[in-house]
Amino acid sequence: MAAEKINEAHDHLSQAEKHLKTSFMKWKPDYDSAASEYAKAAVAFKNAKQLEQAKDAYLKEAEAHSNNKAALEQAGMILKDMQRIPEAVEYIEKASMMYVENGTPDTAAMALDRAGKLIEPVDLDKAVHLYQHAASVFENEDRLRQASELLGKASRLLVRQRRFDEAAVSLQKEKNMYKEIENYPTCFKKTIAQVLVQLHRNDFVAADKCVRESYSIPGFSGSEDCAAVEQLLQGYDEQDEEQVSRVCHSPLLKYMDNDYAKLAISLKVPGGGKKKKSPSGPEGQAGGAQAAEEDDEYAGGLC
Repeated sequence: MAAEKINEAHDHLSQAEKHLKTSFMKWKPDYDSAASEYAKAAVAFKNAKQLEQAKDAYLKEAEAHSNNKAALEQAGMILKDMQRIPEAVEYIEKASMMYVENGTPDTAAMALDRAGKLIEPVDLDKAVHLYQHAASVFENEDRLRQASELLGKASRLLVRQRRFDEAAVSLQKEKNMYKEIENYPTCFKKTIAQVLVQLHRNDFVAADKCVRESYSIPGFSGSEDCAAVEQLLQGYDEQDEEQVSRVCHSPLLKYMDNDYAKLAISLKVPGGGKKKKSPSGPEGQAGGAQAAEEDDEYAGGLC
């Protein structure tokens, strides 16, 4: 079976070469027909598990038909199957540039997103670049929902690399987009993420500013997200390790995207704050009741 497919592929290659040849009666190469034969050869090679030759056939198809973006992307996917991820991403990026030039930016952005997913396990920096590039393509087309989702991927990877300055900028841009498309609940979550990032930058003022800006977002005041960040900022400012820990280990933060949940759990108050001790004896019981009341008040929201 494989031998038949390989023979079939070589037949298609021979036909392609004939279409490219010129003669006294044929002045111009027939690029379209050649590209078609190269594509058929690539599929035959792929079916025969001859991936290197399949990749070469796709590249010849792209070369024969200069507008054939899909052939370049197919070559990239073949390289992915060969575990040659950086090369695969390079061809997909080239294809995406051609998609933009030929008036199909959505297809370009989706190709960049696919390339980002491919490269993410081996090169986070490159993945961030690809997601940001894809987001900018969607943003230029006023496709803000798609742009914000891709920026979200970049933000999370920046946090994972502890590139907090860049993450802060990315999160602000994300939140602005979600606000523009009136996805307010997601804005609330982005505010929590912003506060965590800013506190990891040791910038309390910037964290507080993120919260203050969010008061203008409909529904933020009075939300559990607002209550959480206010308690978090208060505990951080007062170096109350117990309060900060309680908020950071609450389900609201614990079940955020994993990269932000890790930021919450690892957050420390400045100066290595101490946990407040409850007094012993009957007074301690009263203190415990008071703490329980405070917990109930927190659960209901403070904003």
